[in-house]
Amino acid sequence: MSGLNIWWEAARPKTLPAAAAPVIMGSAMAFHDGHFYFPAALAALWGALLIQVGTNFANDYFDHKKGADTGERLGPRRATQAGLVSPGQMKRAFSLAFAAAFVVGFYLIFRGGWPVLAIGVLSILFGVLYTGGPYPLGYNGLGDIFVLIFFGPVAVGGTYYVQALTVTPVVLAAGLAPGLISMALLTINNLRDISTDVKAGKRTLAVRFGDRFARMEYLVSIGAAAVVPFVLIYMTRENYFSVIALFALIPALPGIKRVLHGEAGAPLNHVLADTGKLLFLYSLMFSAGWIF
Repeated sequence: MSGLNIWWEAARPKTLPAAAAPVIMGSAMAFHDGHFYFPAALAALWGALLIQVGTNFANDYFDHKKGADTGERLGPRRATQAGLVSPGQMKRAFSLAFAAAFVVGFYLIFRGGWPVLAIGVLSILFGVLYTGGPYPLGYNGLGDIFVLIFFGPVAVGGTYYVQALTVTPVVLAAGLAPGLISMALLTINNLRDISTDVKAGKRTLAVRFGDRFARMEYLVSIGAAAVVPFVLIYMTRENYFSVIALFALIPALPGIKRVLHGEAGAPLNHVLADTGKLLFLYSLMFSAGWIF
């Protein structure tokens, strides 16, 4: 592989829609309310993508250091564990990605003030602490809550705020949808890796409570995300077309069936792909419905 291809694979591009989806939704809601501001929306998108890439690099580095990535890994190949890059190179890479995100954030901080600074610092901090530090979130069953909050209300609300310079309960409630689907993505990842995580001492919720719990968590997360448009319609008494977001469930149905039928291990990578498509399509369809 060329160096560029190695780093592109290490950035895990299939995870980037999870970062883009809440920015798309927050921007659409700002547009609907007459507050859309393209420079802020673009900066929010770049910042979100850089933080996601930095988090992916950090996970690659810390999982290797902690011995969680081995030859038994069922998910996508990790560059450090595979020997494609050195731990030192990966550490510099995630530091550079987070630094670039902070540079982009200067504009947003100038526009939105200390709330944006707090969101940016916490997002980067938790991106590192997800697998790094003395009490890594992902190793102690706290990753699900982090993903729900930061890929949900924080991301959607933050995107709306840097454009409108205010935020509403409706926007924060809408953020629950991408947060829940992102949590479903993490749940499938943890369900797939139960056996290897047990050996590595990684106590995700799937490890703590078992296979059946993880499958239920996935289904409940998807189901709750499907309910969000109806809650928003009740709150606003408008935006009825936002329910077209439910059509995004169609490509996710094969993955949902796999979960219901008890598939485990590597075949769950297909469910990850289906759920990633669901998240991105949901954000696009919801946004179109909310605007029109």
